[in-house]
Amino acid sequence: MSTSPAPLSPRVPDLGALELLLEVVRLGSLGRAAAALGITQPAASARIASMERQIGVTLLDRSPRGSRPTEAGALVAEWAGQVVAAARGLDAGIAALREQRDARLRVSASLTVAEYLMPGWLLALHAALPGTAVTLRAANSAEVAAQVLADEADLGFVEGVRLPAGVDGVVIAHDRLVLVVSPTHRWARRRAPLTADEVAATPLILREQGSGTREVLDAALAASGGLAAPLLTLASTTALKSAATSGAGPAAVSELAVADELASGRLVAVPVEELPLQRPLRAIWPKGSKPKGPARELLSLIRSVRPNRQG
Repeated sequence: MSTSPAPLSPRVPDLGALELLLEVVRLGSLGRAAAALGITQPAASARIASMERQIGVTLLDRSPRGSRPTEAGALVAEWAGQVVAAARGLDAGIAALREQRDARLRVSASLTVAEYLMPGWLLALHAALPGTAVTLRAANSAEVAAQVLADEADLGFVEGVRLPAGVDGVVIAHDRLVLVVSPTHRWARRRAPLTADEVAATPLILREQGSGTREVLDAALAASGGLAAPLLTLASTTALKSAATSGAGPAAVSELAVADELASGRLVAVPVEELPLQRPLRAIWPKGSKPKGPARELLSLIRSVRPNRQG
């Protein structure tokens, strides 16, 4: 049965003191060693004296011509060299780990953010940190939050009225949902806005449960009895747009996602009475932590990239 190693004796000096001793032995002078380490000679002398008291032996013979190790000091210096060399190896290893961490960024984003906002943000990040390898996963907002909490993403981007449980976050943009139909749909010629009750009673082409789009619609139409059973449930914004363009029925989509289709006339926005269809877009990370490295840099850069409706 293995036993735990005994704790270090209080007579073992700290690394800084050992490093100072090695410099004195190498340079033959307490003053030169102090200068090499960026400390004053009195501070170096006090540190050597403190180490001698701690160990219980004299380490240096001091004279007007300089300082040289005693017999005991030479032994301690030899052992100290091994300890300091190991510490420098540890320091280099830690630095390599930090560089490896800082050279990658795992992002998980809702489909709207991933398709329509993230490309510009990642171009800005590449210009600032060209050596950073970025992986981007697109999912609905509930799945993004789950990936962040499972440490499968360093930073997440979600849409919806509430901050998901277990995460902290900040609003980085705003978006608005619009109801769109093909030019052949009867609503395309409608002038009077739809009421909330009419929208709630109409089967729509919708995103799946767990998406920010569905969450916003559920909240906006709660007072009107909630959404009718969907005409179609599709898992991507592109699929929603295609279904609406083909004339399958009305779809609720991000305004960012249909700007081109509305401009070209392939889709028509249907006027709707005042409904709370604006939604915040948030960056999220696990509660109690803070974004670091490229994740922090990306958040900083987002403030300088101004897409449509970014807040």
